Amino acid sequence: MKDSRRNFLKKSIAAGILLSFPSKVFPGFNINKRNQSKMKLSFMPYTLELKHVFTLATSSRKTTPVMLTKIEYDGLIGYGEASMPPYLGESHETAAKFLSKVDLTQFNDPFDLENILAYVDSVDLGNPAAKASVDIALHDLVGKILNAPLYKIWGYDKSKSPLTSFTIGIDTPEVVKQKVKEAEEYKILKVKLGRDTDKEMIETIRSVTDKPITVDANQGWTDREKALDMIYWLKEKGIKFIEQAMPKQNIEDNAWLTEKSPLPTFGDESVQRLSDIIKAHGIYSGINIKLMKCTGLREANKMINLARALNMQVMLGCMTETSCAISAASQISPMVDWADLDGALLISNDPFEGTQVINGRVTISDKPGIGLTKVDIKVR
Repeated sequence: MKDSRRNFLKKSIAAGILLSFPSKVFPGFNINKRNQSKMKLSFMPYTLELKHVFTLATSSRKTTPVMLTKIEYDGLIGYGEASMPPYLGESHETAAKFLSKVDLTQFNDPFDLENILAYVDSVDLGNPAAKASVDIALHDLVGKILNAPLYKIWGYDKSKSPLTSFTIGIDTPEVVKQKVKEAEEYKILKVKLGRDTDKEMIETIRSVTDKPITVDANQGWTDREKALDMIYWLKEKGIKFIEQAMPKQNIEDNAWLTEKSPLPTFGDESVQRLSDIIKAHGIYSGINIKLMKCTGLREANKMINLARALNMQVMLGCMTETSCAISAASQISPMVDWADLDGALLISNDPFEGTQVINGRVTISDKPGIGLTKVDIKVR
């Protein structure tokens, strides 16, 4: 029985690995017929301005540092992004230090994604967002070489792209009501909890809308009995699931809560990369995949396949990001159960245009690569 399960998991992971771009499988495309130019990586810091102060269980901020990247090859440009909320430990300085070490000129074939991204991952420990910025730019480049959007190259059905939730951060009742009003177009709200105002937050929102709500406690609940009571109360208020209810290191408490919870539980901070999914199995009902946590699209695809093999639900999330990273994530959105891809909607200085949210639904562009339609900034 164990051997059968092990073989099944190996096949599932292999299926994820095959979601790549081997240059020989695309009729009419021959890498050897191109100019054999070298890939050139460049990057520049940028600061996102949020429309509202963004408050979580443990922090607040009005800006988010990002690093914008581009990879040039044979007259084409692939764009990428690293979004780095300060509480995660990355910054303009750490990203610049890491990206300065990345040398893509040693690779002649942009389609050699497995080897290129394995090399990028090996350059230094950590730095997942900086690594994701290279991954995204490389995937954008490859899509542009093939003149096709990534979702189509991977064989995904864009009509299955999900609704996205719109995030309501912790705030005063007056501001919360204003945020809900601004989110009128969106069919699902995601509410940040984890402080002593949790019930007030939900009651305030319920006073102005009956839309479905998902909850993210950001590890803010520390007593499992109180957390369970809160979840039962939230179920009565129409909440759909709970994201990272308790601190990620409290493994036994999270498993206990999942077993007894009337709502699905999702691991977020506790699930960073592919290797974390096996550990999360049996602890949470599902996982939240973010490109900035898992180093980009290639690993995100593998995570989706492994989670499915383990019969876990899959959520696709984001940080506060430009339309560059959001457009990248949208390419895999048809494969997930839930999406929270509102990061670009929360900022006031988005330099890109790409994936749109229409009537609350992620609407993927048919432009090649990650689907950017406009770039208003020059990455040096």
